[in-house]
Amino acid sequence: MASEVKVPTLGESVTEATIGEWLKKPGDAVALDEPIASLETDKVAVEVPAPIAGIMGAYKAEVGETVEVGAVIAVIEEGQAQSGPEDTHLRKDEAEKASSAEEEIEALPSGEEGGDASTTLSPAVRRAVLEHGVDPTTIKGTGKDGRLTKEDVIAAAKAKQSSPAPSASAPAPSPTPATAEGERVEERVKMTRLRQTIAKRLKGAQEEAALLTTFNDVDMTAVMEARAAYKDVFAKKHNIKLGFMSFFAKAACLALKDVPAVNARIDGDEIVYHKYVDLSVAVSAPNGLVVPVVRNVERMSFAEVEQAIADYGQKAKDGALTMQDMAGGTFTISNGGVFGSLMSTPIINPPQSAVLGLHRIEERPVAVNGEVVIRPMMYIALSYDHRIIDGREAVTALKIIKEAIEDPMRMLIDL
Repeated sequence: MASEVKVPTLGESVTEATIGEWLKKPGDAVALDEPIASLETDKVAVEVPAPIAGIMGAYKAEVGETVEVGAVIAVIEEGQAQSGPEDTHLRKDEAEKASSAEEEIEALPSGEEGGDASTTLSPAVRRAVLEHGVDPTTIKGTGKDGRLTKEDVIAAAKAKQSSPAPSASAPAPSPTPATAEGERVEERVKMTRLRQTIAKRLKGAQEEAALLTTFNDVDMTAVMEARAAYKDVFAKKHNIKLGFMSFFAKAACLALKDVPAVNARIDGDEIVYHKYVDLSVAVSAPNGLVVPVVRNVERMSFAEVEQAIADYGQKAKDGALTMQDMAGGTFTISNGGVFGSLMSTPIINPPQSAVLGLHRIEERPVAVNGEVVIRPMMYIALSYDHRIIDGREAVTALKIIKEAIEDPMRMLIDL
């Protein structure tokens, strides 16, 4: 008897998704609630669990196909997996439907029976494996359930390049086909649903909001000294590293309290002022930039902020963020400095009205008390919707953040 696998409820206002990848092939044994497919929604990837234990049956939808909530995408047969001719036939049929990239991956060594989950490759990982020419079965995955991430593949490729050349007595590896000199190569890859949504939202923000950015620079000396003095004790007590994000999150809370418009949004012909701070923190995920929300930051300690951000960062890397993790948010902090950015004009995350952009810290000569000294400086930027936030308010909010970072005591005594 077969059981249908249906697209689960995906979250509020989300009615459809795209088949991102199949995690099980027809003929594979599946356990109850074991993930068999990954769906890409507008915000996150969602795994589809098996409704029963049994044998994976036929697919009812292909990778890249858009499916609605409740649609049947596969069937699972009751029983145990077999390795006889029927199973072989199923696998052969499925392999014939696979894309050329997937066929190349399948041709790689498959590893030992019962190995880790790193043999289940996402589209991004498959592309990275092909691009860098590494064997995925020799790489230990750091993602969810031991799955490979794109970063794992890149790290393995770098390690392979830095390894010593084989000795003269060792057999030479088979030559890799090289691209002919002067050949113009193009690759066409369909945008993921997440990337399409990011594109639409950011373009919509530019078209609908009256965007403007104000800049300032911050002397990071005081925060860096505080961090250096207390990071070991902090880590020992709270089991989490003391980073810079918690300082900026708490500094932002001071600014949003004093300048409420920066923490507000437009709803029709009304302005909604939030009496709380739900902080959207932009983090990099395998499929693009995502912004999970740390709620009620104004009530949190530095350790709680750091822990929440670290947890979201790991979930983003593992592809485990949920719709609830992404919902809401009243203000955003985006840290381009981790990628080396010196200065940028971040785009607001609708329906929010402002976003704080952080950048890299670098030593620069500055004038202090009439003398030129070298200080660790950071440019900070506040992009805002001029329809709701006046220039004076934006500049004031950014100045409050600057003063709190340069004198962290302000955050303790609420100045």
